[in-house]
Amino acid sequence: MFHAPHGYRRAPRPQAREPDLTPTTTAPPAPAARMTKAPAAAPETRTAPGRVTPTAPARPPARDAGPAATPGDTGRPSAPQSRAAAGAERNAPGAAAADDRRDAYFDNAKYLAIVLVAIAHAWEPVMADSRAARALYMVVYTFHMPAFIIISGYFSRSYSGRAHQLRRLVTGIALPYVLFEVMYSLFRRWADDANPDQPISLLDPFYLTWFLAALFIWRLTTPLWRLIRYPVPVALAVAALASMTPGIGDDLNLQRVLQFLPFFVLGLVLRPEHFQLVRRREIRLLSLPLFAGALGLAYWAAPAIRLDWFFRSTSAQEIDAPWWAGVTATLVLFGVGLLLTAGFLAWVPRRRTWFTVLGLGTICGYLLHGLPLQAAEYAGFFETHTWLGDPAGLILLTLFTAVVVTVLCTPPVRRALRWATEPDMEWAFRRDAAELGPKR
Repeated sequence: MFHAPHGYRRAPRPQAREPDLTPTTTAPPAPAARMTKAPAAAPETRTAPGRVTPTAPARPPARDAGPAATPGDTGRPSAPQSRAAAGAERNAPGAAAADDRRDAYFDNAKYLAIVLVAIAHAWEPVMADSRAARALYMVVYTFHMPAFIIISGYFSRSYSGRAHQLRRLVTGIALPYVLFEVMYSLFRRWADDANPDQPISLLDPFYLTWFLAALFIWRLTTPLWRLIRYPVPVALAVAALASMTPGIGDDLNLQRVLQFLPFFVLGLVLRPEHFQLVRRREIRLLSLPLFAGALGLAYWAAPAIRLDWFFRSTSAQEIDAPWWAGVTATLVLFGVGLLLTAGFLAWVPRRRTWFTVLGLGTICGYLLHGLPLQAAEYAGFFETHTWLGDPAGLILLTLFTAVVVTVLCTPPVRRALRWATEPDMEWAFRRDAAELGPKR
């Protein structure tokens, strides 16, 4: 998703037919032409002599698909199957309390993760001369995107390619990708004197738009991963093969798509009890020495290790490493990233907090926080203010970035950006017959 310190580079049901509940008078059954097994009769409630009312069979509970827990998540439920259904949802007694039914834990996790993403971006231009900042960057980079991707996979479990899911995929991921890919490219043309001819290419994601392209691909392949008996080992094998294949190219940043794939697939196979497990007090206590050890190891290795391993946008051969180093790095980073992600999720508050509502607007914080950072980079702000690399400067930069991304996740910004992140494009899609319901 991110660029190297030396500069920017290219890098979440059809309605069943209702049974007829009209009371009818019981009549003797007509003789059958042939012997067939009669279906089980619905239970009857006798209301008057000679009249019975069939009781509707209990409907199984709907599978909770959950919100699309990604930077592209808007917190909105899936698109209604029809305009009548949409009106019913809006007028339902519980519609006003929709946000109260959301799991505050995941909204809290998304907000905290997007703050870490923005802070890591802000550190990149100023950490070259700070070993401590580089170590912090390595630790944060090991788990902040894996945490996002795991949650994205977890809330993609019900994706099966149905019509309303495909529409949501287009309007909630593909369209924002196109809009912001064009916007960031044009912004660089205008603001960066060194790149007045910045190309616009939908196949070569620029800066942070790579994640939307990756999420589009991952979600499309979800039905396949749900069919495989051992999806996580297979995804790890794919990632390891990608890490030692230099000929993949830059189209849609497939190196990152494939090397981060195991985290998404892991999210697909997780269940609620797994997240309950990491919320236990014992896990929180164990995470303290885990993070302390990770920071110590990162501080020791910071001068020697290449950040390209963390970006996952190149193969081992492209950074002058043997092929087996790519396989080793894939497995090690997956294991360490999974442990640090568990430690991070262990400290996420379970209850509603002041920033829970900000979890609904993480797509805005994700897509917009790059604009001020790139503007400062193009203007040479970090080069002329080298004191930002000092401890006091890093603290100030961290706090300022956290405030900015928090503002960008607020409801007013989310509403103002809804035309780009949550567009109403019913006019662009044909209605699916299965979603129209029975004609009355």
